[in-house]
Amino acid sequence: MAAVSTDDLLELATDIAHDAGAGLRDVFGRTLEISAKSTPTDLVSEADVSTERLIRARLDAARPDDAIVGEEDDDRSGTSGLRWVVDPLDGTINFLFGIPHWCVSIACEDSDGALAGVVFDPMRGETWTATRDGPAAVDGTPIGSRDCQELGMAMVATGFGYDAAVRESQAHVLARLLPRVRDLRRFGAAALDLAWTASGRFDAYFERGVKHWDVAAGALICARAGLSVRALAPAPPAEGGMLVAPPAIADALLALVSD
Repeated sequence: MAAVSTDDLLELATDIAHDAGAGLRDVFGRTLEISAKSTPTDLVSEADVSTERLIRARLDAARPDDAIVGEEDDDRSGTSGLRWVVDPLDGTINFLFGIPHWCVSIACEDSDGALAGVVFDPMRGETWTATRDGPAAVDGTPIGSRDCQELGMAMVATGFGYDAAVRESQAHVLARLLPRVRDLRRFGAAALDLAWTASGRFDAYFERGVKHWDVAAGALICARAGLSVRALAPAPPAEGGMLVAPPAIADALLALVSD
């Protein structure tokens, strides 16, 4: 396999994310065709599907030998050893309700994990990026997470599942956590939660039930911003997930959200 530059991969991912995000911004607020996926509250729109098709077409034209994994279409195998992980519209429910908090997330991986990742917020015009061997950045400016040393001072972001039984179990975790932290926030887009944590807008983030395409780019950005990235074990009925936090509070937060 020929050597590939992580900067080139990031440039490609960023260009595609910007094009995809511009198209989504153009239809934001319009009436769209929607359907349900895992539950009646887990929705997908024609915007999700058409945007993923755009991203796949751009990737296929630029790198036809790479594999592609996306939220809305079948996985494609490849021969190059690289795989693109695509969430064309993270925060679909926000998008459909007219809430301007959603994004495009694209990552490229090899057998060792993420090589490059981008999270693009079209409504604010902000682009978070990172490569395996480079700094995390927003709009080209290097960023770092907040240096929170005490769990009691931490602003923590999280998300909830679509299934009512999962949300009930998550409520028990929140009841245990809320008295022990500064406060909690839930905005409904995992990739942006990760990007905002890398930027220091949140101190930490955790969520069960996220899919790989939700977090592949954001987790790399958080890691390169100096955060500890941990896997969350399943807590039935909730599936496994991810936690990111400053190293000083990661163990304590993990203990609180683990059953």
